[in-house]
Parts: sequence; C-alpha cells; structure tokens
Amino acid sequence: MNIDTYNKMTALAREYYQKAGIVVREDEQIEVADFNLGMVEKVGLQLCVYINTERVCAKEMVLLPYQTCPEHKHIASYGMEGKEETFRCRYGKVYLYVSGEGKKENINGVLPETDTTVYHEIILNPGEQYTIMPETLHWFQAGLEGAVVSEFSTKSTDETDVFTDKRIVRETKIEE
Repeated sequence: MNIDTYNKMTALAREYYQKAGIVVREDEQIEVADFNLGMVEKVGLQLCVYINTERVCAKEMVLLPYQTCPEHKHIASYGMEGKEETFRCRYGKVYLYVSGEGKKENINGVLPETDTTVYHEIILNPGEQYTIMPETLHWFQAGLEGAVVSEFSTKSTDETDVFTDKRIVRETKIEE
C-alpha cells in the first residue's frame, strides 16, 4: 500500500472514531491492514490497539461501508491457546460470520472477493456484542454506514492468524 492510501485510510478511521464518540489521541497509531491484496477499501481493516499484554488486548476497529476483514481463525501460538475475543459494536452495523448453520445465499452482507466457508450470521448493532472462541473460523463486514467495533480479547498475535484465502498476508507494508 502506498503512503497516500495509508494516510487516507487513517484519516477516514479518525472520522469514524469521532462519529462513534471514541477519542483516539493524535499520538495513538492507527494501523491499516490491507492483507496484501491491493483492495483495502473492500478487504481491509483500520485499528487502534490500546493495550496488548501477555493476558489482555483492547482495540478499536473501523470498517468502511461493506469493507471486510477476511475469514480467519486464531490458533494456538507462543505457548498459548488461540485468542478469545469479544466484539462490541459501537457505531453502524456489523455482519459477523462464524462456523455453524447458514448458507452464503442467505446472508445480509456482501460476499467479499476472498475465500469464505462460514455463513452463520450474527448481526451486531450499537451496544450489541458477541464472543468468538479460539480456533473459530470467522469473518466480518460493515453495513451501509460503515462500523466501529471494540475488541476485548486475550493476547493478540495477529501475525499467526490462519486465513482461509491463501493469498492473504497479515503484515502491512507501506511504500513511500
């Protein structure tokens, strides 16, 4: 991703935090995860990590309208079991898909341009939350307004996430 795209996406994320009434200080870094696919506005995620210790993690995530965080699971790594995470919607609508009953032709979200296999749909509106257990395949997407989601979890080791779509690389590279 080039620096202009990165700056555009972080500026948009700050606008969404403001819409949700969430204060993110200017000195707090916003990460733009583009998953190395070159279509960050469709498949991507903007996030600010408040804390990530050996025991807990807290993040604020921004998704633009219909932007998708691709299907993945959190596996055991660094001697710990996979990440357990709770998503709480702060703004907009979030379509969360996890293992379970559900068919892709019945979902309310838009199928992303990445491989997906799980379609059990959970719709989160502001104030609603859902907990995802370790090793659970999941993907999520914002609705028409975009979304802001708080994540509370055990230690985050995103670099070890296993993605269904093998083209995906979790490390973001910014080109000058």
